[in-house]
Amino acid sequence: MNPLRALTLFALLSSGCATAPAPRAAPPVPDTVALDAEAARAMAATGAKGLAIAVIDDGRVVATRAYGARDAKGEPLRTDTVMYGASLTKTVFAYLVMQWVDEGRIDMASPIARYLDKPLPAYADEDRYSTWSNLAGDDRWKAITPGILLTHSAGFANFGFLEPDGRLRIHFAPGSRYAYSGDGIMLLQFVLERGLKLDVGTELQQRVFDRFGMPNTSLRWRPDFARNLADGWTADGSVEPHDERSTVRAAGSMDTTIDDLSRFAAALVRGEGLSPRSFAEMTAPHLPITTRSQFPTFQDELPPEARRNDLAAGLGLVVFDGPQGRGFYKGGHNDSTGNTLVCLHRGRRCVLILANDVRAEAAFPHLVRFVLGETGVPWAWEYGDKALWDGH
Repeated sequence: MNPLRALTLFALLSSGCATAPAPRAAPPVPDTVALDAEAARAMAATGAKGLAIAVIDDGRVVATRAYGARDAKGEPLRTDTVMYGASLTKTVFAYLVMQWVDEGRIDMASPIARYLDKPLPAYADEDRYSTWSNLAGDDRWKAITPGILLTHSAGFANFGFLEPDGRLRIHFAPGSRYAYSGDGIMLLQFVLERGLKLDVGTELQQRVFDRFGMPNTSLRWRPDFARNLADGWTADGSVEPHDERSTVRAAGSMDTTIDDLSRFAAALVRGEGLSPRSFAEMTAPHLPITTRSQFPTFQDELPPEARRNDLAAGLGLVVFDGPQGRGFYKGGHNDSTGNTLVCLHRGRRCVLILANDVRAEAAFPHLVRFVLGETGVPWAWEYGDKALWDGH
């Protein structure tokens, strides 16, 4: 079956089921006193030095809290402290792309070749993007669409430089399976900037950061961030200075704060700024996820009977079905950062967690459950064999 038809068919078949159980009633959102106490327990249990949480209820930010330290000097982490957004950048970028879909500038199902003035491998390699020239001789790149790139199904490794020989290549038929790829997101940025002459950094600033009152968010480093900046802690407790990312990279260069990004999360779960159709498309299940965990990228697919039928790729996020109905989420990670955004359509509720200590990730499932109740987030798929704190 044509990959584009398969994506559409899966989205239609997964959009609802008459025999699905009725969603469970959502528990009340805990007050800030209870949230503060639970965050303190989580930090003590994991050894995390810094953590920030935002709670969204009915599409409104009802709490933003920050705990611990922002750096080795012990300066307090605040709700306006600049933290690394990591791969949550991808979801913000996907939201921007869907605005361009609404405006008719780009079509999710059209091959990217439509937007380029020469074949992709003919473009000179640039450090800002990736080495498209390595795709010469493999015409499968012509089947790649924006929808395929936003569902992480182009067939790329996470980044080409991680390949044994450092050369970007296509490992499977584009659109046929999920395999997380930052270079896929970078390719879509390249298509938009080179093919359509759109400046992703400028457009995000105007359409998202300015619109939703996010004064301390940018995809490019700003010197004023240094006044109130979070460094990070790695798994062994070492301090890692905040990286000053000077290049706009849609795959993950965003700096932000819990105050700022919570406003975007609230707007996203409301569907504000997108047509109802584009919001539904962004948060719909487009491609089944067939592996035991998200990483390593090219692990074997599970046999059909062992796969989860409640887990799929959306556009720039992951879609799941759980006891409270359908939701979506996105994680972000590097050696000293752990982030997650979990949203439920029912009640338009979200939890956003930014941690400047990667050890805090072990407490994310418990903290999300503490705020939202049981959701069905695929934590085992997200974190693989990583030991998680169960709250005891």
